[in-house]
Amino acid sequence: MQDRRSVSCPDCDAAPAASPKKNVNRREFLARSGAVAGLAALSTAALPRVLSAAEPTLAKPESTVKKLFDTLDEKQRSSICFAWDHQDKSRGLLRTRVANNWHITEPQINSDFFTKDQQGMVREIFEGLIQKDWHAKIDKQLEDDAGGFGENQNIAIFGKPGDGKFEFVMTGRHMTLRCDGNSADHVAFGGPIFYGHAASGGNEDPGHPGNVFWEQAVVANSVYKMLDGKQRDKALVAKTPREQKVGFQGDKGTFLGLPVADMTSDQKELVQKTLQKLVEPYRQSDRDEAIAAIKAQGGLDKCSLAFFKDSDYDKDEVWDNWRLEGPAFVWHFRGNPHVHVWANVASSPDVKLNA
Repeated sequence: MQDRRSVSCPDCDAAPAASPKKNVNRREFLARSGAVAGLAALSTAALPRVLSAAEPTLAKPESTVKKLFDTLDEKQRSSICFAWDHQDKSRGLLRTRVANNWHITEPQINSDFFTKDQQGMVREIFEGLIQKDWHAKIDKQLEDDAGGFGENQNIAIFGKPGDGKFEFVMTGRHMTLRCDGNSADHVAFGGPIFYGHAASGGNEDPGHPGNVFWEQAVVANSVYKMLDGKQRDKALVAKTPREQKVGFQGDKGTFLGLPVADMTSDQKELVQKTLQKLVEPYRQSDRDEAIAAIKAQGGLDKCSLAFFKDSDYDKDEVWDNWRLEGPAFVWHFRGNPHVHVWANVASSPDVKLNA
């Protein structure tokens, strides 16, 4: 096993480890971002269509996965390649596993296990999955949390690229990222994903200075600011649920917080804006797929938005922990002590979570 950078993070350090094989107050920050409330959200008619696997926007990362797979020698394949439904003795269906700090395989990307060309292909896949405007932000997160891209991340390939179903998975501290070419049935992003950032190494100051994902919480909290007193009473929940609890409840589920259906039209527009901010870092085809999955469930009107009272750093009612959830949609944002985000999106609640 290769050495990995040690970063102070008590709750992340307790997570599963390697595979066997000047500060701004958040109220001020929200005020500076107040213009977001006036932006028009996407209407149902304007929602983008879902691209097919054959279209150019989706093709590049998947084609690079095949190219990478074709260059792997026997030793490499035996270490990082698995059957589509490979079952790990301790972690279940390995392809669908998600956690806040884990390593799906042993070899690090930036190690002599991979050639320089192969390392370049992994980077190309990564850049194809992330919107260009977010490359620098994710690189900052990886530098802060893991010593940089490739230094504390690992990859696995399931199935055979170019011949039936396949999926590429990248993991590490504060990362589970997937590339599947629509091989995984019903799910967006190829399955459940995770992202996070500890900009200061562990516990962050109020306002989360330097955290690349805190802007998502700013938009969500703008929704809270628009709610009237009765709505806030419904939206506020006493205790944050276990962050890993992002399995689907289905149509008969009990969702915490205020139903979006009970909001006014302008409030709903800002919830739409929040959703767009959540999916913003990812390539267009994955964003399209996530939006289409929500529409298949009945749209945001089937979802609820909750803010959690037990997480408010400086008692300013800018909530660090919040959750948007529907029948087959969960986006759980935990900002205390630093950002952890669990996202699980599908067009059917029958998809099981492996976390």
